Amino acid sequence: MNTINYKTISIEGVNIFYREAGNPNHLAILLLHGFPSSSHMYRDLIRDLADRYYLIAPDYPGFGNSDMPARTEYQYTFDNLSVTIEKFVDAIGLKKFSLFMQDYGAPVGYRIILRRPELLQALLIQNGNTYLDGLGPATEDGKRFWANRNPETEGAMRNMLSLEGTRMQYVDGAEDIKKISPDAWHYDQYFLDRPGNKEIQLDLLYDYKNNLKQYPAWQKFLRDHQPPTLITWGKNDALFTGNGAVAYKQDLPNAQLHLLNSGHFALEEFHTEVSVLIDDFLKNLK
Repeated sequence: MNTINYKTISIEGVNIFYREAGNPNHLAILLLHGFPSSSHMYRDLIRDLADRYYLIAPDYPGFGNSDMPARTEYQYTFDNLSVTIEKFVDAIGLKKFSLFMQDYGAPVGYRIILRRPELLQALLIQNGNTYLDGLGPATEDGKRFWANRNPETEGAMRNMLSLEGTRMQYVDGAEDIKKISPDAWHYDQYFLDRPGNKEIQLDLLYDYKNNLKQYPAWQKFLRDHQPPTLITWGKNDALFTGNGAVAYKQDLPNAQLHLLNSGHFALEEFHTEVSVLIDDFLKNLK
């Protein structure tokens, strides 16, 4: 059952690619990826856990191996991505799951569970920000872009979409760069370099400002529902700092918090350690 299956399903005419592994009768984990990656970022974690859990990791429209509809045909906002992924969840028949969210996975995932709280069993959070405290120094260019989208502020965002910008998101803050395969950032960059994709990514980077407006609602959801939560966070992340991980304890005092000596893509170095933490955590929910 450790075999990963690579599947595609049509959601309102958009083909959504996803990785699936494990026994559907086991506890389900839905893994929502970050920027600028795809379900590829979960390749090792899926293999680590597939003998004990049922794992599903989709690519959003415009990411990875999913379709990339034109901007005139699909609205690239976090609201719309969440609607597509919610319909994906229903289409594959997921009724309840633990939700692993990293980076963009948080604004997609929170929107879904606020609409459908009955789907959620537990939260598994890795550098998925929900607090202003977590916005690090690397978000300063983004703040200027959100305040005034123009050729100058957009230029800084385009630098993030270059090969060097993608590489930096993987290696900055890493404990040991030698543990991080260059395949990861080259894989991401292949999809970023498709004609029209950078404009799609700029739309989403600009729309990210609307996620900050949703933070209070997400925090209230956490306070009101107190979902079992495991936080495994790369503490050296310059985008979403360790302060963002600690801030969760304001609303989730019982959350398990583990700060890892890594950066934004901590699974590249610590997927084995994170898989052990997930297994120990979810065993208590069975």
